[in-house]
Amino acid sequence: MINYHSLNCNGKLISLSTPKIMGILNLTPDSFSDGGKFNNEKSALLHAEKLLKEGAEIIDIGPQSTRPNAEFLKAKEEIRRIGNIISSVKKEFPDALVSLDTFYAETVKFGYGQGIDLINDISGGQYDDNMFDTVAETKLPYILMHVNPSYKTMHDKVKFSDITLAVNRYFSEKTAMLLEKGVKDIILDPGFGFGKTVEDQMKMIDEAKYLGFGKFPLLIGISRKSFIYKPLGKLPSDINEETQKLHMKVLQQGAKILRVHDVAEAKKTIDMFLKVMNDEL
Repeated sequence: MINYHSLNCNGKLISLSTPKIMGILNLTPDSFSDGGKFNNEKSALLHAEKLLKEGAEIIDIGPQSTRPNAEFLKAKEEIRRIGNIISSVKKEFPDALVSLDTFYAETVKFGYGQGIDLINDISGGQYDDNMFDTVAETKLPYILMHVNPSYKTMHDKVKFSDITLAVNRYFSEKTAMLLEKGVKDIILDPGFGFGKTVEDQMKMIDEAKYLGFGKFPLLIGISRKSFIYKPLGKLPSDINEETQKLHMKVLQQGAKILRVHDVAEAKKTIDMFLKVMNDEL
């Protein structure tokens, strides 16, 4: 089994020998748990600073909410929302890695000019025909997420006969296309919260070690997701304990990046995981 333990981010080699935290910075007024909190440059920079101080190494900047029934934005509106925030974060925190959460090639090109280090595309290249070619041009690491094939259907619940098999089939097809275009650094995201039943999402957590066949680094984004809080009758912000237990479970199965809102709590979980791993050596 081949294991990729590093990413080339603009010529800077990032080791994934220890798991990394990706802190979420939403520039949206309508995200499901923090909409409107960080959608100007000053508040965005303050939040980026907080995420980094708590232990995030990657800041994931999202100009568009992809929650159910969110407002659909075109690339130009995403770019307007971003403004100078990416370049300001890079200037204030030069050691931080910045990921751009978009499914538009045009927004990727803008972000690349502003200094982004990774591309986080929830669509797997399915919502913009130019995405994969643009990713290849930037030579940046690309986060490939499993999702339904169109924007309109992305939250439609699908009952898979075998979720792990279905996700792996998708990953095999998409990674082959990316590799053929010359994309060298691919990170896999199983797409928690997008068109999957609670049962299938829990199965993906239980079978995380099989996702992607261990060929590519695995990113897990379960922070404040409804498959955790709805069955418990809780709010998105009240499921930290349950989330950290699931984080530990995926870390034990080789997950390399946790995409989270609550960085300090995720950092404790990773530290605990590393301590157990070191004690076992």
